[in-house]
Amino acid sequence: MIFIQNEVFKALADPTRRQILKLLSSGDMSAGDIARCFDMTKPSISHHLGILKAAGLILDERRGQNIIYSLNMTLVQDIIRWFFDFTKNDSEEERS
Repeated sequence: MIFIQNEVFKALADPTRRQILKLLSSGDMSAGDIARCFDMTKPSISHHLGILKAAGLILDERRGQNIIYSLNMTLVQDIIRWFFDFTKNDSEEERS
């Protein structure tokens, strides 16, 4: 059974954070690259990145003076598996 932390669902509840995840699904990005895609301050983007990182949805790596963000595909795959298992269990109960 997959255990998904509540922080994951809290992080996913925000549309800005979902958009950040969508951006990162295309490849790794720096905080500056991510910030250029939004009409908000860099501190606001940093706040969203911090929440995503705390939830384990993104990883960060220092490359020179930049921090590069990427999706934590292991956790993303666990979430997808959890949703499939969740819907499978509902379907099985309906047939009973």
